[in-house]
Amino acid sequence: MELDDRSKKILDDLLSNPSTSSKDLEKKYKLTRRQLGYSINKINDWLDESKLSPIERTRQGHFIIDQTVFTNLASEQPNASPADMNILSEDQRVYMIVMMILSNEELSLFHFTSELEVSKNTVLSDLKRAQEFVSRLDLNIRYSRRLGYLIEGKEFNIRKLLTNVISKLLNMTNGADRICELANIQEHEITEINNRIDNVEKKLTIQFTDEKVAIMPYTLILVLERIKKGHIVDPFYIGYEELSDTKEYLATEEILYDIEDIPMEERMFITLYLLTANVYWSEFLTEETIPNLKQAIDDMLRLFEKRAIIFIQDREQLLNKLLLHIKPAYYRIKYHLTEVNDVELSVSKEFMELHHLVQQSTEPLEELIGEKIPESETTYLTMLIGGWLSKQGDSIQEKVKAIVVCPKGVSVSRLMFSELRELFPEFVFLDSLSVREFVNYKLDYDIIFSPVVLETKKKLFIASSFLEREEKIRLRKQVMLETHGYIPSDIDIEELINIVKNHADIKDEQRLRKNLYRYIHRDDTAQVKNQEKALPAAGLDELITPGNITLRQSVSSWDEAIRIAANPLVESGHIETRYVDAIISHYDKDPYIVIGPNIAIPHAAPDEGVNDVSMSLLRLENGVIFTEDYSINLIVIIAAVDKQKHLKALMQLMKLAGSDEDRNAIIHSDSREEIFKIINKYSV
Repeated sequence: MELDDRSKKILDDLLSNPSTSSKDLEKKYKLTRRQLGYSINKINDWLDESKLSPIERTRQGHFIIDQTVFTNLASEQPNASPADMNILSEDQRVYMIVMMILSNEELSLFHFTSELEVSKNTVLSDLKRAQEFVSRLDLNIRYSRRLGYLIEGKEFNIRKLLTNVISKLLNMTNGADRICELANIQEHEITEINNRIDNVEKKLTIQFTDEKVAIMPYTLILVLERIKKGHIVDPFYIGYEELSDTKEYLATEEILYDIEDIPMEERMFITLYLLTANVYWSEFLTEETIPNLKQAIDDMLRLFEKRAIIFIQDREQLLNKLLLHIKPAYYRIKYHLTEVNDVELSVSKEFMELHHLVQQSTEPLEELIGEKIPESETTYLTMLIGGWLSKQGDSIQEKVKAIVVCPKGVSVSRLMFSELRELFPEFVFLDSLSVREFVNYKLDYDIIFSPVVLETKKKLFIASSFLEREEKIRLRKQVMLETHGYIPSDIDIEELINIVKNHADIKDEQRLRKNLYRYIHRDDTAQVKNQEKALPAAGLDELITPGNITLRQSVSSWDEAIRIAANPLVESGHIETRYVDAIISHYDKDPYIVIGPNIAIPHAAPDEGVNDVSMSLLRLENGVIFTEDYSINLIVIIAAVDKQKHLKALMQLMKLAGSDEDRNAIIHSDSREEIFKIINKYSV
């Protein structure tokens, strides 16, 4: 990790003058006691990473510094002159220019050259870079002879820019002083707002992070100044009903109690600003304003556990920790307030694959918020979850990570991926890829499953796109032998019993030994045969019978096509009308229902109105448009009651979908009987 400028300067002061006190540092850098404590903690984290002793602070406010710190760091202190300290980078000049424009009027090039102490040409170049910087938020820098330089655009976006620039400037040397000078902020204004923020924290029984507390006073002062000048946010951005009942709204009233003429939309904005501030600690975790948030986080964790093959310990503690972060993130994401500088947060190489699995698990949160989770927010979630797993001694780095590479289209690839994940539940499956995607794949993995030969140094296992049961048995034995050096059934019962004894009390050791032996040494082939006897032999011809086939020339819409296709199953009682409604409501969320040219398999969940496993087929001479990307002639409604009973028929259907000749023959058939003959070919 790297120290920020403020922490570096405090460390330099302590090394050059160990007798300095907390009060001296607070006064010198205009810090609160907590802000100084935050910097000391960061310094100690950095020292710990450097294998050096931490700096201790006495009750009297003095510091105790181990001699090893002086020995190791004294020689590293640069002998920089004051002039060197004032040299600004291009980015820093851009931030200062933006701050000047946001907080001052009638600015000319002369103001910039004087403040930045650079030439006119340098300022003109910096203004171009400043334009690139603000354009990320759809803003524009314009010059007017009468008004000077202005930043134009939606006020909501200008506020986001303001918060971002304050954060950037505070990380510079003497950043707080620079902001006050550029924006004409007086010290007593900062003190007043800090006092009000302290009252807010007490009222809310929370503590904002020190970084947010450092930014808040400058942001609030400059926002209030913009309001006075008539720059008001658009009221349509913020939902009054959602924010007005929050404790943060009461806190806003506390901050503004003696400030007149603040419009309601601005009170809403400041409430939103408080809601989006990261929280370090909270006495009461409540979902008063965000129903179902904790449940969505729990669902996200369960999806993650399934994908990462990991069991999270002390789950409730992690849930509460995530809730502290996600509650403000909810408002940041919903109202597009994720800060530009947050995007710079990146995942370490150690957590790349973990981050990928977290991204794949955020769907419950996205459904609750109604927005895609930004990269910066998922990155922070990855760090929280990754840190928790490290604490419990778990890591996906120790697990076998697999990918599936299939050249036969999204639907076939997805089915293959699902089957292999069930076949190897101990492996972490990262992705299903096309061959072109595989060539540029960046994540780390151990093995590849593919129906085609690939150029790779990793372990490659050739597997059919549609795995028959016998091939599954062979493939599992082959893979386990090559990856772990044993076939799964080769397990020593006595060794297993001894392991169990170390962690649990065994009531009936003889019976446990017998049951373990039966399970481990079961005949996989016999088990398959038994499963085949237990499950109905539902082939494609048994589900799509002539009575379940409908012929039409054309239909007016996709919805109509679904209802016509499903009608035979509704009339026979295999499905209920609500199952058809569920298919229609879900169709735009599942492009994978298209399994080949001109053919789709719409379906919903078993609990949405399926009474018995069944299928029906609608043939259209003129295709119906599906999601603007496909023209569909063959619609097969699938009603499944579990994960097994329809799979045989589905596999046969997938093979039929892969045949251009037979698929086109069905599209141009004149009768149900002709179609059924083709279906029979694939039902052996």
